Amino acid sequence: MPAARGWHGYRLWTVVGVVVVSLLVVLAWFTPALSVRTVRIDGLSAVPEVDVRARLEIPDGRSMLRIDTTAIAQRVAAIPKVRSVRVQRKFPSTVLVTVVERTPVVYFDAPDGAHLVDAESVEFAIEPEPPIGVPKLLTEGSFTGPAAARAAVEVLVTLPPALSVQVGEVVARSISDVSLSLRDGRKVVWGGTGDGERKAAVVLPLLTREGTVFDVSSPNLVTVK
Repeated sequence: MPAARGWHGYRLWTVVGVVVVSLLVVLAWFTPALSVRTVRIDGLSAVPEVDVRARLEIPDGRSMLRIDTTAIAQRVAAIPKVRSVRVQRKFPSTVLVTVVERTPVVYFDAPDGAHLVDAESVEFAIEPEPPIGVPKLLTEGSFTGPAAARAAVEVLVTLPPALSVQVGEVVARSISDVSLSLRDGRKVVWGGTGDGERKAAVVLPLLTREGTVFDVSSPNLVTVK
């Protein structure tokens, strides 16, 4: 009998515990005890904060437990200049929105302005003027559009930083014929998009030589003219 009473007592306290926890959850869910009081947005530079806040859609007084962080992140990520978003609850009353913006690695001119392309080959914005320091993409013949942009980006992201800051233009004639025009007038013939690491390893030492045209299209047999 004592054992039976102990078992029943244990079950009773378990039920009481579940009821108490449930009540606390209900209170937190429906009362202002854990309502959102602050929304902090980090990581913005090119994207206006007002555009992000317009997508949050967090009603005044909404409980922290009732906000849908996934839906909020998806709405903010729909902004073209946004690459990724993380939404976190910071109890007791703060929602933290961390934004990673897209940054251009190349642009191409069109009648409506400068089209910006990021490191993932995503064309994400059109600006009246090109951003300072970003190389311009030039194409020839039928090799235009997304294919040319992907080839240019694939080359640019493999360049050593000391060289990438010198590039003024990327000329893409085909996926196997890409060259770089440096800001000092020199030219680097890169060739195809393959062997990027090997080309990146030989190009800087090659640029220390006298010349105007530096060909690393075959990294085992580089030439200078």
